Amino acid sequence: MDETAEEWPDDTPPEPLSETDRGALEREIADLDAFARLAASFDHNAKGKALLKALGVAFAKAKTLGAPEKAIIFTESRRTQSYLLRLLADSPHQEGIVLFNGSNTDERSRHIYAQWFERHQGTDRVTGSRTADMRSALVDYFRDQGRIMIATEAGAEGINLQFCSLVVNYDLPWNPQRIEQRIGRCHRYGQRHDVVVVNFLNRKNAADQRVYELLAEKFQLFEGVFGASDEVLGAIESGVDFEKRIAAIYQRCRRPEEIQNAFDQLQLELSFEIDTSMARTRAQLLENFDDEVREKLRVREETAKASLTRYERLLMQLTRHELSNAAEFLGDASFRLHRAPPDAGTAIPLGLYELPRRSGEAHLYRLNHPLAEALLAKAKGRDLPPAEIRFDYGRHPGKISLIEPLIGRSGWLMLSLLRVESLDQGEDHLIFAAVTDDGEPLDPDAVARLMTVPGSASPLPAGDGPGLTEQALGAQTARQRGAIERQVSERNARFFESEAQKLDGWADDLKVGLEREIKEMDRQIREARRAASAAVTLEEKLVGQRQVKAMEAERSRKRRSLFDAQDEVDRQRERLIAETEAKLAQALSIQALFSIRWSIH
Repeated sequence: MDETAEEWPDDTPPEPLSETDRGALEREIADLDAFARLAASFDHNAKGKALLKALGVAFAKAKTLGAPEKAIIFTESRRTQSYLLRLLADSPHQEGIVLFNGSNTDERSRHIYAQWFERHQGTDRVTGSRTADMRSALVDYFRDQGRIMIATEAGAEGINLQFCSLVVNYDLPWNPQRIEQRIGRCHRYGQRHDVVVVNFLNRKNAADQRVYELLAEKFQLFEGVFGASDEVLGAIESGVDFEKRIAAIYQRCRRPEEIQNAFDQLQLELSFEIDTSMARTRAQLLENFDDEVREKLRVREETAKASLTRYERLLMQLTRHELSNAAEFLGDASFRLHRAPPDAGTAIPLGLYELPRRSGEAHLYRLNHPLAEALLAKAKGRDLPPAEIRFDYGRHPGKISLIEPLIGRSGWLMLSLLRVESLDQGEDHLIFAAVTDDGEPLDPDAVARLMTVPGSASPLPAGDGPGLTEQALGAQTARQRGAIERQVSERNARFFESEAQKLDGWADDLKVGLEREIKEMDRQIREARRAASAAVTLEEKLVGQRQVKAMEAERSRKRRSLFDAQDEVDRQRERLIAETEAKLAQALSIQALFSIRWSIH
């Protein structure tokens, strides 16, 4: 039996719709027509209109307070960014708009970058990275000429806008850490006005309202003092996890009571995580951490902004000492130079210096900057006669466990410079040596830490010196010198071994390659001989023998290449040994930099 589906004849009329079906279709068509008329009746975007109103009020207030009329508007998408650009272009705020996103390939951004590059070409403002320089160019334009920056989330990282005091969260993200980053762009050192934050909120959406309550009240993101949310943000595992939990509520809950219950549960969980003694315990721990630990932690805003390397901190300390009357120091990592050093050999630009650079208008201060080089040269050339230094441990902001046993004691300290020079390089080592008055030697690390403690210096009386302790200081210096010499020798041995391994590897590769080619030539010669022997005519035999002869000549050439390669390996090895011997022929010199009488209280 054929079980295929029965086909209706083409001329069979369809079954007529029932009155119920016809009525349902008419109602659906009517609804669609109503929706279309409603959509066509929208002649403006209420959210966009609210933005224009907010900007007008904020700029008027800023003008009254003497603050710059500048605003940064954050949005979540490039499409919304384009809409806001069109909206503002047809408003009283059309002048001075700049976009900021991850690529900035639009024509206006390229024009701003080209002008910036032409203006700063040949200076230390140009880093060579087009992405970094594009960001600097847009920030400079916003600071000097612009009024409104429309930024996607990429604009919340890596820039400082302390000249702008109005932050507009056109799209409010659910991740509290991203919100804090946005506000932090403007709430930086150098901000002279209160930062005003404008958040757009749909008051008719119960879920949106509860999200805002959590962000504003539980996380304290919009409090008057920036950084109030440090502790509570640290209590949650990550802002991304919190964002996912919010998204789950939006997807799962539909009725108002479901939304209410879900957010009540979330807030209860957050209260358990946040409302603890974490902040107090954390503060107590930090007060008792050694400096070694504190240097590895980024705690609170001030420390985070100054997370400098050891050499950068030393450079800033030297700079603060040398420029005490010629610069205004704004923190641990920035200063404003008012007068250049008189003995600088090159022109030193005045203005703001930062290490590392965090604002577009600052000079990037570093070890090889002409200003740093001039200050280092001046400090190295200074004569340092013996002196007495009274270290005040109570004025030190941290805790140094190596130093605490020395409180109330005194002794002598000597710093020497060990210079190791060879044909191709030179290196310097500082050697600290110190003893107490009762002859106890101090650990070099403890001595180096001692020099970081605040203190006051005074000249020593004439004829006062280490006396009997000088021999102990010299013995300490000699031991450390020997340890440094061993370190240098071991390092050179590792370098020689590494270079020798590279040479052996190169020689093995070269030898294996040539031997493989010679074996292949042997195989081809055997085949050519067999072909010549199998030839029938004299002419074919002669051609075959010529091919064999040519191949044998090529094989001989490759064998000579193998011998030549071995000779080259031997020459390279001799050259390596000679270079290593030259490095071993080092010139060591030691110079006493200063001696001090120390005491710590």
